[in-house]
Amino acid sequence: MSNAVITDAAGPSAAAAKPFLARLGAGFVSRLVIIIPYVWLLFFFLVPFIIVFKISLSQTATAMPPYTPVLDFKDGVSGFFSGFRELNFDNYVWLTQDALYFNAYVTSVIIAAISTMLTLLVGYPIAYGMARAPATIRPTLLMLVILPFWTSFLIRVYAWIGILKPEGLLNQLLLSLHIINQPLIILNTYTAIFIGIVYSYLPFMVLPLYSSLEKMDYSLIEAAKDLGCPPTSAFWKITFPLSLPGVIAGCLLVFIPAVGEFVIPDLLGGSQTLMIGKTLWNEFFANRDWPVSSAVAVVLLLLLTVPIMLFQRAQARAQEQDK
Repeated sequence: MSNAVITDAAGPSAAAAKPFLARLGAGFVSRLVIIIPYVWLLFFFLVPFIIVFKISLSQTATAMPPYTPVLDFKDGVSGFFSGFRELNFDNYVWLTQDALYFNAYVTSVIIAAISTMLTLLVGYPIAYGMARAPATIRPTLLMLVILPFWTSFLIRVYAWIGILKPEGLLNQLLLSLHIINQPLIILNTYTAIFIGIVYSYLPFMVLPLYSSLEKMDYSLIEAAKDLGCPPTSAFWKITFPLSLPGVIAGCLLVFIPAVGEFVIPDLLGGSQTLMIGKTLWNEFFANRDWPVSSAVAVVLLLLLTVPIMLFQRAQARAQEQDK
């Protein structure tokens, strides 16, 4: 009898413990699924960044590698800590003294900002049309947007050389239609860079915009029309504000890589184009000045990361105030 009582008393506690352990295990697994990719990405971001930052604090040398090693463990732990005295920020001071780097940073930001706005102007109508299209053809339209990724990025940029050069397809078409009397000079200009960036990064703008617009409740537009709101006002008061998450995500996905773009300015912009990506490549491979080029890369990363973090913090504060 006593054994039965003990068993009955232990039964509910054991039954209660099992769901608790199950929830604990499920929570651990769900967190682990998120933690592993972030640890992976953080590791392969921090380690290269630390290596580049360490090189930026060294001095140029005629050797292999072309810089004086600092913070090296070959002399043991004491040698590693004594290497802190060899670190200096001369390369960062040099960046502030040479106008080339400042102009390259400013030009890159301006070109990236203009290209981002042009990509938004082109991509928004495409995403809106895809979101309002019948559900049966949306997968086909989505595939057509992703289709350029099936071809090499370098080949697609080279194709624009054949289109934009003076004897290229575009000038031949315009001349045959008697729209122009002489070939247009588009290649090796900033116009060609804008065309190349907008074409290459257009899917990165369209996809987040499409994701936001597809989820929107279009009955709000119908209600606004019933209340006498003109279509233009309904777009700016309802559609565009609801699509702002996609706009912000698309602009960041285009602006960040466009700032450090190298291939498009080099192939379509010509040798006179001044962008930080080309300057960085020249310092690494032409001048073989790895410390200075590493400093350029570190500053570029900070210029891109810090404003984005501040913007995200401001967005989070705004959302908390709205709640």
